[in-house]
Amino acid sequence: MQKLMLPGISTNWHFPIMILASFIIFFVVIRIVIGKQEFIEKKKLIFLLSVIVVIIGMLFGKYGANWGLKWWIYYTIPVLMNVLLPPLVLKMNFKRTLLYLVLSFLSAPLIHAFFSICFGWTEYMPFWRI
Repeated sequence: MQKLMLPGISTNWHFPIMILASFIIFFVVIRIVIGKQEFIEKKKLIFLLSVIVVIIGMLFGKYGANWGLKWWIYYTIPVLMNVLLPPLVLKMNFKRTLLYLVLSFLSAPLIHAFFSICFGWTEYMPFWRI
């Protein structure tokens, strides 16, 4: 399989595509966890939550090092946003929170593995070489 990693070609467009993929996966995970009816009822809240958790979280994680922050800050804050905000904002019970945490922790490496294996984009999983 040919990878979409051409020499001399900018990879700047990888990050917005990763954000979009993560945004969609976040929606799917939330939809699975809270169910169709509640998802429809809270769609505006879920959209706002998605912007904060996914877009702002990923931007903070990516640019935290450039701002001079320590690694444990620019990795930990987005993780805490992802772990704490959805259950609190959506008032999930224990069972839903547990399901959300399992699915969210599985989704991140799967997204990275997908882009790494299918497209050769390895820049977003610096600790794992796929």
